[in-house]
Amino acid sequence: MAKRILIIEGHPAKRSFCGALADAYRQGAEESGHTVSTLTISELNFDPILHEGYRVIQPLEEDLILAQSEIRSADHIVVIFPTWWGGMPALMKGFIDRVFLPGFAFKYRPGSPWWDKFLTGRSAHVITTMDTPPWYFRIFYRDAGINQIKRTILHYCGISPVKVTRVGRVKDSPASWKEAWLSKAKRFGYNA
Repeated sequence: MAKRILIIEGHPAKRSFCGALADAYRQGAEESGHTVSTLTISELNFDPILHEGYRVIQPLEEDLILAQSEIRSADHIVVIFPTWWGGMPALMKGFIDRVFLPGFAFKYRPGSPWWDKFLTGRSAHVITTMDTPPWYFRIFYRDAGINQIKRTILHYCGISPVKVTRVGRVKDSPASWKEAWLSKAKRFGYNA
């Protein structure tokens, strides 16, 4: 069954291996008959700083209004980013802070520790590149950035299931490894 897929590519650089993975995923998904949209965070025009926390919601820039619309329309969300210092880049975190707002992604319940999840009915696939070997990241760093994106962001808003793919060690990897990872990303898109 064809899906509406949204790819959120979170590398701050205009050209990156994350961008190549997003392109490969998109190609596979389109070949399989899915409808695909891509949000490349580095190309969006927005202030990534949540200046007042959630006490005062900043007016959303046009690109963030579009991002919310794309997320709302998606059946499946693919999030691709590099792991830096154990987590996502600052620009991507700023995007999440500004877009996944109370009233859009979730809602606190008055007088309760519980919340309502507004993004249920969607699945996700997180693909992250890293220079640390993935096994080392899982065992010694306890998947810090993966836990953040999967559990405290996507699951918190109701997005489930969330599949995770760790791509690494990217630094100094031979071209043949990179080609294999791109082929795998294309297969992920085809089988989404």
